[in-house]
Amino acid sequence: MSEQNENSSVSRRDVIKVATAGVAASALAYMPTTAEGMRRVLGANTRIHTGHVGLGAQGSTHTRLLSERKQETNTEIIALCDLYGRNRNENKQKYGAAVTDANVTGSFHKMLENKDIDAVWVATSDNWHSEVAIAALQAGKHVYCEKPMCKTVEEAFLIYDTVKSTGKKFQIGSQGCSDMKWHVARKVVASGTIGHVVVGQGSYMRNGRVGEWNNYGRFDKDAGPDATGDAHIDWETFRKGKGPKEFDPDRFFRWRKYWAYGSGLVGDLLPHRLHPLFIAMNLPTDGLKGFPIRVGSFGGLYVQKINPTTGKPDRDVPDFINMMIDYEDCSLMAMSSCINEQGWPDMIRGNKATVYFGGGGVEVKPERAWADEVEGAVEPVPGMGERIETHHDNFLEAIRENKVPNANIDIAVRVMVGIALGEMAYRQNKTFTFDAKTRTYKGA
Repeated sequence: MSEQNENSSVSRRDVIKVATAGVAASALAYMPTTAEGMRRVLGANTRIHTGHVGLGAQGSTHTRLLSERKQETNTEIIALCDLYGRNRNENKQKYGAAVTDANVTGSFHKMLENKDIDAVWVATSDNWHSEVAIAALQAGKHVYCEKPMCKTVEEAFLIYDTVKSTGKKFQIGSQGCSDMKWHVARKVVASGTIGHVVVGQGSYMRNGRVGEWNNYGRFDKDAGPDATGDAHIDWETFRKGKGPKEFDPDRFFRWRKYWAYGSGLVGDLLPHRLHPLFIAMNLPTDGLKGFPIRVGSFGGLYVQKINPTTGKPDRDVPDFINMMIDYEDCSLMAMSSCINEQGWPDMIRGNKATVYFGGGGVEVKPERAWADEVEGAVEPVPGMGERIETHHDNFLEAIRENKVPNANIDIAVRVMVGIALGEMAYRQNKTFTFDAKTRTYKGA
């Protein structure tokens, strides 16, 4: 935004009012206000049939929420897939009233043969995200994929290219992207009020006595590759040739702790800030813009080295990490921990003002040097905050109305490059540079 002319009758405050009003309108755009509107949105001819690959803790959250709201959202779960029999059958009993026995399977390839599936939820271990998402897109399905999108830069672009070639909708499961505070902030940033964006920062912190993911989901001692019936686990498929061949229940049920299958804090918690901050900072997604140019990562495994129950090494991944991502003319700092819950405040620093989040609004505080030009303000935020249900609604609306989802592929691929390089930077003790034109990276 150009500098304001002294004779202009439109103040920056007016610009923000108009911008945030637009955000509020867009936030409510998919909520019908008439009976006819409700019939149009929720009519039988727009019912969306869903299939679900990965039915652990997060995958079962998705099936539960969709089942609870199936009348409201006009969706129906019709297919379930998991490598563990109990996950499959318990989801069918609780949430899969419309799922026939033939559509409960341990093979996602078999599930995707079902031509009635409109959209697929991918909530497997991270090492399977890319293969399942690509197969679903190629089978003509829209895809909601849990974060992180995948494990590597190469996989990120395979998904990106497939989304573009198929024209299907893709939503990364970072539900903060449907929290309207980040969109209000984006409008404020885009208005030029805070000047040039210097750096965005955010953190996602936890602390627990038993160690992150050790109390996450189920841990069935009778389950394994040698078990029969519902207790059987397809361990060979799960591990995808990585890690020990011998079955390890900790690696199956607590896979986020191991690099072979997950990404620890980098892939599980940092995306909760990286995707929303990408939106709020108004980073570009056109052409080759908006990709990281340099990524560094620092931290370590400081406390959770030994499992308090088994006395054995507990994890591969660090329990504290921070990343610095440089873009063409600004930076992003993100921190995550599972050994201390005190984080950095979320904010976006500009050369003229800083954006803060909290108290139900987005606050703009001018820098002293620009206080005579920039007016401090608190912009209200519509909506209900960071809810998975809202993110589901946004994805379903994108399918029905041919709209761009909040956490679309153009955002997802750019953030995933940062996540993948951040993991590599930590593990290899290097800083990585990235060339968006050639899709190549180099560590030093």
